[in-house]
Amino acid sequence: MIALDPIARPIDTLPLRGRAGDSALVDRHGTLDFAGLERLTGQVAAWLAGHGYPPGARVASWLPKTRLACVLPMAAPRAGLVHVPINPMLKRAQVAHILADSGAAALVTQPGRSETLEQDDISRNCDVFLEENISLGSALSASTVDPNTLAAILYTSGSTGRPKGVMLSHANLWLGAISVAQYLKLTTADRVLGVLPLSFDYGQNQLFSTWAAGASYVPLDYLTAKDVVKAVDRFTPTTLAGVPPLWVQLLEIEWPKSAANLLKRLTNSGGALTAPLVTGLRTRFPQADLYPMYGLTEAFRSTYLSPELVDAHPDSIGRAIPFAEIMVVRPDGSSAAAGEPGELVHAGPLVAQGYWQDAGRTAERFRPAPAWSQSGGLAVWSGDTVVRDGDGLLRFVGRDDEMIKSAGNRISPTEIEEAAVAGGETVEAVALGVPDARLGQAIVVVARGDGTQEAALRARLRRDLPSFQQPARYEWRAELPRNANGKLDRAALKVEMTS
Repeated sequence: MIALDPIARPIDTLPLRGRAGDSALVDRHGTLDFAGLERLTGQVAAWLAGHGYPPGARVASWLPKTRLACVLPMAAPRAGLVHVPINPMLKRAQVAHILADSGAAALVTQPGRSETLEQDDISRNCDVFLEENISLGSALSASTVDPNTLAAILYTSGSTGRPKGVMLSHANLWLGAISVAQYLKLTTADRVLGVLPLSFDYGQNQLFSTWAAGASYVPLDYLTAKDVVKAVDRFTPTTLAGVPPLWVQLLEIEWPKSAANLLKRLTNSGGALTAPLVTGLRTRFPQADLYPMYGLTEAFRSTYLSPELVDAHPDSIGRAIPFAEIMVVRPDGSSAAAGEPGELVHAGPLVAQGYWQDAGRTAERFRPAPAWSQSGGLAVWSGDTVVRDGDGLLRFVGRDDEMIKSAGNRISPTEIEEAAVAGGETVEAVALGVPDARLGQAIVVVARGDGTQEAALRARLRRDLPSFQQPARYEWRAELPRNANGKLDRAALKVEMTS
């Protein structure tokens, strides 16, 4: 197990933590050891630096989990640039928004993806590089940049409007990697199967924490749960991270006993594990320790539950991870007592630097820590209600905003609503999340109209939105309810749809 070192370093120095001959990356092309990972990181950094972009320029990537995609999060910062990973499941309008909002100087992608973008989707000031055409030569050595320097912008949907960019420093990324590698007890003998998107803070940290421990990472883009089973059987990983819908799928299919017994560690975030899921995972993977976790992109991760406590506390999100100070705060700013609900507030060095070019929303979410905080400084006020029990374990109570959390994705209802009315099939729509056993929440769109346009609306949204943003159901109303201020009454519709 690695030492819990609180000193932050540049994120691009991660490859130097592994032993040169040990396996760092295992994929369909073979094995890359840590010396090779360091060399490839330096080569990609040198290639980026050769284009003369000014320090802090944003470099976006829209790629599956290729080797280039795995090293860009370190190579771009080594070149003095800021990496902006784009979820490969996003469609052109969403990609165009991220490119424009971030002011990306470059986009690294593949031909099939670039061909879906229209001329106005990419600024004339943004260079487009196709992965297959990149030629690498000399390498840049590891950087010595101030760890507080901006290293990445991860885009996540807000409760209103379009996706917003969370600004992460080298220190945020480095200390997050050290924290997770330490409490998961990762060692050089571990092999981690990476099924989560690298644009997802959970997925990116899995990459970083693996290399922080000198362990081996196996990237996997999968279509079905069977692909995951085959990869476990082929690559023999010890560790698998997932979200609840993936666990449901993995428990519904047959596993060779030999493959199931390979897994020694399962980690969960992006939604709470239910008691039946815990039981199912315990039965299917009897050799594996189970780590339930809670987090938010603005502070990466806040809590985890030790495996030995899972059976006795299946509904708990645990205690603070290393380097995080977690407080339960009353509306008046004082500390909530044991058993008393309060807002989860996260302080300490894992707190991000705010939202990219969005001072208004930054001020709402990033506010001074309570006066009684040990860490002080800016804290993330999560908007989530939790309760701390007498043993100090936290239980998630509810989400105060209107975000839809489906299949591990935080989805903005406003983004769905804007897409729904864009084609004229309806003039008003409200998107809601309703409980769903497989997804956590399913998306329901309540639209004004008689329903005769539903087929056209469905077809258009299938074209314009990624799969995880597809409504599961449409409800049609002659009029949508409004509150006293003339706004659409979301609360009333929520009650109707969930009763």
